[in-house]
Amino acid sequence: MAIILCWQKDKKLTKPANTYGNTDMTALKRDIIAWCDELGFQHTGIADIDLQQAEARLNEWLGAKFHGSMEYMERHGSKRSRPAELVAGTVRVISVRMDYLPQDQETAKQLLDDGTSAYISRYALGRDYHKVLRGRLRALARRIQDRIGEFGYRVFVDSAPVLEKALAEKAGVGWVGKHTNVIDRESGSWFFLGELYTDLPLPVDPPEISHCGTCSACIDVCPTKAIVAPYSLDARRCISYLTIENKQAIPLEFRKAIGNRIYGCDDCQLFCPWNKFAEPTAEDDFAPRHGLATAQLTDLFMWNEETWLEKTAGSAIRRIGFQRWLRNIAVALGNATTTPAVIDALTARLQDQSPLVVEHVEWALQQHQRTEQ
Repeated sequence: MAIILCWQKDKKLTKPANTYGNTDMTALKRDIIAWCDELGFQHTGIADIDLQQAEARLNEWLGAKFHGSMEYMERHGSKRSRPAELVAGTVRVISVRMDYLPQDQETAKQLLDDGTSAYISRYALGRDYHKVLRGRLRALARRIQDRIGEFGYRVFVDSAPVLEKALAEKAGVGWVGKHTNVIDRESGSWFFLGELYTDLPLPVDPPEISHCGTCSACIDVCPTKAIVAPYSLDARRCISYLTIENKQAIPLEFRKAIGNRIYGCDDCQLFCPWNKFAEPTAEDDFAPRHGLATAQLTDLFMWNEETWLEKTAGSAIRRIGFQRWLRNIAVALGNATTTPAVIDALTARLQDQSPLVVEHVEWALQQHQRTEQ
């Protein structure tokens, strides 16, 4: 959940609402949906800004300390759940979805059982989604402006204090599943979300309701048991948190469960029954780059920082930095099949300048020593 402020080019929401009195908002909404389709969004919905229930759930989650070291989740008070406090004048949120699944899911599942390959969360294999969706949403805003003139808006893509999942559910884009990801009945959950906060009083869509039923597949399959109850995720146990948000050493209790997942985790989506409807995206920006979809752990561990910077240019992976990248791979190598190549790769990093890396390398080598005994 990268915090990237992206409103510097957006219009401030200062225009009086009655200025739009002569605008046919129903017709404008139809145009917005059509434009979103042309811009590559698979679903568009309009939500009002009443998020009282979501605010209560957020406060309960924060009270349980499930956010771990993500202090930004509580830093902005009620602005996260009250859009008009974050951006004055907001009365509606245009919520959009863009599918990103880069390849069939069976290929990804097989990779999890591979003792030598690296698993990178499917969303991070291609171009950084923040840039892709942000650009399209700004293009949408320009089309609206061309139609009706100046209006107030700000664009957000996993940025600033925004309850994007609750807004998507309220806008009818999907429902928040038991794994806390948003699910669409026809397409599953492999998609990104983006929002356009606006002062346009557009007609709203009916909210989606949960269709998870009695299913507990995501809860049962989670490697670290991070889904502690239906619709409740303890981020401190989540592999995505441990490998991305967490800046410190990965707790010993979770290292074996991480397996070969070096950046994020998709298990709760890979085994969700609703994702049987998901199809690989045709969006070129989300196609895997630099062989990361099938990379060998030992090869990635041999990259120097210059190579890493080159191979991750324009990628969401950049946000964790080189040291955490090596930390994660060291853990995965500790869980890998014992081979001379694995031992050599780990041994070569024993003198790394980063104590964080060295600690995880030493742990990894100990795992192979136990195997040999």
